[in-house]
Amino acid sequence: MRAWVRDHGLAISLFALFGCFLIAQSVTGWRANNDDLSEHGEPTLRYGSYLSTGHFVEATFENWESEFLQMAAYVVLTIWLVEKGSSESKPPEGDPELDADPRSARRDPNAPGPVRRGGWQLSLYENSLGIVFAMLFLLSIALHALGGASEYNANRKAHGERPVSVGTFVTTSTFWFQSFQNWQSEFLAVGSLVTLSVYLRQRGSPESKPAAAPHDRTGS
Repeated sequence: MRAWVRDHGLAISLFALFGCFLIAQSVTGWRANNDDLSEHGEPTLRYGSYLSTGHFVEATFENWESEFLQMAAYVVLTIWLVEKGSSESKPPEGDPELDADPRSARRDPNAPGPVRRGGWQLSLYENSLGIVFAMLFLLSIALHALGGASEYNANRKAHGERPVSVGTFVTTSTFWFQSFQNWQSEFLAVGSLVTLSVYLRQRGSPESKPAAAPHDRTGS
């Protein structure tokens, strides 16, 4: 058990932090939403009921959407684009190991199953990381639209206006403002990591080059 925790400590820590912050978001969002309801003379919600409201769903998936978009774009763009000197980039001349055709390892008993089987399974597998991130982005933006429409209509109802459909909501500036304010921050963060890692170091981190590495060395 101790060895398993050691071997998966990074994932365990990250998902534990995710869970803690998601719970914290839900509790503080619940209280903030109830404060708003009280100010308008409306009945407050139980915590469990709050989790299905547009207020919580929209806020959650609005952020997930930008994260998965960022990762999908980064995974795909780094296939072809490079940043010389960055630990986050392939070398300008390419990386033989990353660019190698997995079909040459079909007879390797240690290769993943799709590589050994070949065909459509390998075609899908060798692009699976980008595909899954893209699917998670599409799922998140759909849930953002559903939750956002619910919250948008709740506000319209409070002002005596008629509700709109989800399709109409995604054409509003409100929906796109919610999306773009997160998208731009994600690409700023990744762009900063790509460029700052050319000149700055973090000893012991695989996201950094070794501290003694020259600035023009590309890749970790």
